[in-house]
Amino acid sequence: MANEQQGEPSACSAGTQKMAQKIQDQMIESTLGKIKHKLLVMSGKGGVGKSSMAANIAVGLANRNFKVGLMDVDLHGPSIHGIMGLKGLLDITEGKIVIPKTFNENLKVVSMQSLMQEEDQAVIWRGPLKNGVIRQFIADMQWDALDYLVIDSPPGTGDEPLSVAQTIPDARAIVITTPQEVALSDVRKSINFCKKLNLEIVGIVENMGPFSCPHCGKIIELFKKGGGQLTAEKTHVPFLGSIPFDPQVVHACDDGTPIMSQSIDNEFTRAMNAVIDKIIG
Repeated sequence: MANEQQGEPSACSAGTQKMAQKIQDQMIESTLGKIKHKLLVMSGKGGVGKSSMAANIAVGLANRNFKVGLMDVDLHGPSIHGIMGLKGLLDITEGKIVIPKTFNENLKVVSMQSLMQEEDQAVIWRGPLKNGVIRQFIADMQWDALDYLVIDSPPGTGDEPLSVAQTIPDARAIVITTPQEVALSDVRKSINFCKKLNLEIVGIVENMGPFSCPHCGKIIELFKKGGGQLTAEKTHVPFLGSIPFDPQVVHACDDGTPIMSQSIDNEFTRAMNAVIDKIIG
């Protein structure tokens, strides 16, 4: 009793916590057992289009009749909710299982934004709380059987990607970068992060690469070119492809309709499909 008064947990409460942890571990194991492939989409820095890449990869896989889940674990700046055009809060079953949002018949989505009462609410959490939420995103969600779970993590190598790597030991990483050196320097840190945690790397995707001018056809390099492939070669990581810069992608994300969900055939969608071919392969 004295220990409880001093703020230390009693043996009874400690035992209850251990039991709850064990039950959650079993639920996580059961959920992950129904998911064939887990893909962690990460980047070394912000501003490289990681979330739009994660969304379009998920939609592209769903277009091929795979059952796909898209999980946004960027807890401080969740953007998947807006990119996918989702509205409202998540529904919960009588058994307190959370139902992901449905984008289409093959794609389900969970985002921190779907748990917030206010759209502009700030999430001010430390590491242990983040880890707990990510575990709940897996244990307490009605994902059902999936071919792919695509996980959009925040930039860098902080709490969220670490929690995913620890909770989903067979996750594989897709690293997003842009061609310029400042992004490539940070992406090398992400690669080292994966190697230290024995997290298999599917490959590097170079986003915002060279594109053809719609007026004259001349190739324009906003952020140089070839840096992603060169980094992949130097770090002995597969290169999945270069995705051209396309203003339509920005408008599509703002409108809540990822470009891969539209019937558009252009440089961007062809490059994305080539990347998805390699991910599947």
